[in-house]
Amino acid sequence: MFIEKSCIDEVDLAGKQVLVRVDFNVPLREGRVVDDERIRACLPTLRLLREQGCRLILASHLGRPRGKRVADLSLRPAAQRLAELLGCTVPLAPDCVGPQAEALAKKLGHGECLMLENLRFHPEEAANDRDFCRQLAALGEVYVNEAFSASHRRHASVAGIVEHVPLAVAGLLMRREIEALSQISLDPAKPYAAILGGAKVADKVSLVETLLLKVDRLIIGGAMAYPFLAARDISTGNSLLENHTVETARALLDKAGELEVPLHLPVDHRVVKDPKLHEPAMDTRSEAIADGYAAVDIGPRTEKLFADVLSNCRCVLWNGPLGFFEGGYVSGSRAVAEAVIASGAFSVAGGGDTAAVLHALDLAGKFSHLSTGGGASLEFLCGKTLPGIQALNDR
Repeated sequence: MFIEKSCIDEVDLAGKQVLVRVDFNVPLREGRVVDDERIRACLPTLRLLREQGCRLILASHLGRPRGKRVADLSLRPAAQRLAELLGCTVPLAPDCVGPQAEALAKKLGHGECLMLENLRFHPEEAANDRDFCRQLAALGEVYVNEAFSASHRRHASVAGIVEHVPLAVAGLLMRREIEALSQISLDPAKPYAAILGGAKVADKVSLVETLLLKVDRLIIGGAMAYPFLAARDISTGNSLLENHTVETARALLDKAGELEVPLHLPVDHRVVKDPKLHEPAMDTRSEAIADGYAAVDIGPRTEKLFADVLSNCRCVLWNGPLGFFEGGYVSGSRAVAEAVIASGAFSVAGGGDTAAVLHALDLAGKFSHLSTGGGASLEFLCGKTLPGIQALNDR
């Protein structure tokens, strides 16, 4: 998909006014950015454009304001954090389109930046409204998509805008994302293992079906494992379990058997009576979970099993934590992350929660690639076409 697309370091953008679609959909607390990883990920592109004397207009969404102006979802904190990281002023336009935004964009000097207010304050953004696309496009001479994590959306600032600009190219982060995900989905080194955790089996059915055709080993942990255990008539106690997903899990187990792909599930767990109390966990010593107890992490025997499965792998994909990391239960995720790193495999971790737990463990930098995309990376790995990438200019 990406090989045919142009990137910012392949075209002459010197002195141009450039509209950059970034993804600064970052967590905020009391008006400050809590996690700036998505902002930092865009810095190489923004610095390169500034070095070329470009005038930068940055566009992003934040949260789900559903087409209305919500004060708590203003991009001002993101603009302030970006200014700190770049070492320059980054004013925030009061809106993302209209006379004020246009006037501020025209006043930019070479190397200067302007942040537009939240795109999703306008319902026309999600509706991919043609006139809204034209208004956005009028702000720049060139469009750069640096928001891989939003590129599965057919929104105005991601897809529709490209029809109204003379040149639309990828940013450096976009290129890294697609190259890493292409390597792991199109030409993975063998043995290739995938690790799936988190919850919501229903959201990952297509991914599991796709992976079963490509991987040599599949590891499933976290809350995602419980429907599979239930499908094997193993008690899951009070663990997080959506009953309607049990039949789905049973069908996927049958599919893995037909394809002769080893599917590894937890053989023990760490359990508590009430996950909300963040109490110390106990080991089950078996794959069954007693009534009255909820699993919050994989157990020590499972840690060893998964580490052994990963030990000689040359390619690993990981999506989803293996425990309730928000509650502080990260032993399983740590053990498996360390096993992936020790294997020396080409490793890609994707999804917001996966990135969060790896950063919390200070292990993110030891993976070959940490994707900024959640839904976008899942759709890409399933072989779906992402509108935001498809729309870019070919080389």
